[in-house]
Amino acid sequence: MSEVKVASAENKMGTMPMIPLIINMALPIMISMLVMALYNIVDSIFVAKINEEALTAVSLAFPIQNLMVSFAIGTSVGVNSFLSRKLGQKDQEDVNRSAMNGIFLAILTYLVFAIAGRFVIPPYLRSQTANPLIIEYGEQYLSIILVLGLGMFMGGMSDRLLQATGRTSLSMLSQICGAVFNIAFDPLFIFGIGPFPELGIRGAALATVLGQLFGLVVSIFLNIKKNHDIVFKLKNIIPSARIIAAIYKVAVPSILMTSITSVITYFMNLILGQFSDTAITVYGVYFKLNSFIFMPVFGLCNGIVPIIAYNYGAQKHRRITNAIRGGVAGSVILMTMGFLLFEIIPGQLFDLFNASESMRSMGIVALRLIAPSFLGAAFAITLSSVFQAFGSAIYSMIVSFARQIVVFLPAAYLLSKLGNVNYVWLCFIIAEVMSVALSLFFMRRIYIKKIKNIPYEN
Repeated sequence: MSEVKVASAENKMGTMPMIPLIINMALPIMISMLVMALYNIVDSIFVAKINEEALTAVSLAFPIQNLMVSFAIGTSVGVNSFLSRKLGQKDQEDVNRSAMNGIFLAILTYLVFAIAGRFVIPPYLRSQTANPLIIEYGEQYLSIILVLGLGMFMGGMSDRLLQATGRTSLSMLSQICGAVFNIAFDPLFIFGIGPFPELGIRGAALATVLGQLFGLVVSIFLNIKKNHDIVFKLKNIIPSARIIAAIYKVAVPSILMTSITSVITYFMNLILGQFSDTAITVYGVYFKLNSFIFMPVFGLCNGIVPIIAYNYGAQKHRRITNAIRGGVAGSVILMTMGFLLFEIIPGQLFDLFNASESMRSMGIVALRLIAPSFLGAAFAITLSSVFQAFGSAIYSMIVSFARQIVVFLPAAYLLSKLGNVNYVWLCFIIAEVMSVALSLFFMRRIYIKKIKNIPYEN
């Protein structure tokens, strides 16, 4: 009876006015991702109080953590896109089965990382630095992140199930709960405040994974109690080759697209390490700071993915194009704010990380040279999400690979040969110009093949 009721109801993604809908869908995700970015920054601020070597270790750990996030979020993006389309088509059986198959994939991915990661950490760290203290810190931090990382994989999937059915305010609640836990317990575990033991960099990792697990518990509760568009049945966790193939049609390009950042960061660390460990730390701090700008943009784009996918399934031309325009406009506004922030107060931003004078001076130049690339990134990031919504994530992957492998990394390497680390930061602008051009080319293909011939409703 409940399944019939769910199937017959019209979801708000097909009826609500577009701008209010985008705000309704995206704002909770943006707030939750902003909080996540904030706790990443706060985490590094506390780690920086240990010493600069600890901060460098966290910077070296970033590619591994980003790889975990890439698989967690990439897989859930595939589930999100497939589930939203089936919701628009009123296919309740596939909605239910795709949700449970997504949970199965999240657990399986966690186990692979937890086991394989133990063998990878030591050689990975030694390949980037010869400093024994940095290597020790890195091993302590990453071992906890990997072994206790279930919350990242399961939490990401559970939150996306809420987002896919339009309940973004609930996913915001679970993510904020996890982030607030992390922020609150970071100093307690790191410095041993009150009854808590002083764990140093291990404490930072422990606060992170416990926050993720707490957020997971909240997300599971909200899905079971509030997500009435999905009927959760344990029998549906049995893998379906058809559904998993459809999920990974979108997920694999998304995973590759985001995980390439790990590869690029690793090689960038090698390039910057030729100048100094401080250059690596500056690059790591930049990523923490840029997340404060980029995470809300990703949140906005995550909000429009199910809207576009739903209305594509329902064949509503006007709503599809309005959602795309709204996403681009919002991203440009947010990225412009980030551009101004990095240009006006870069020194104050680095002061947050207890920066030495050499680190601060290098960081000011870096932020000001990188900031103009944000304006192009607004278009590229939004269109990448549009491609995913249409099930054409291969375009997103091509743009990402071309930007980072073909342009970004070679440009960084060649610029480093000029002998001045400041020239290296120009690779961001060079790569973004290509990224925007290629994204616009693929958007035109999407429009001609998938949007143009849909009847334009009144």
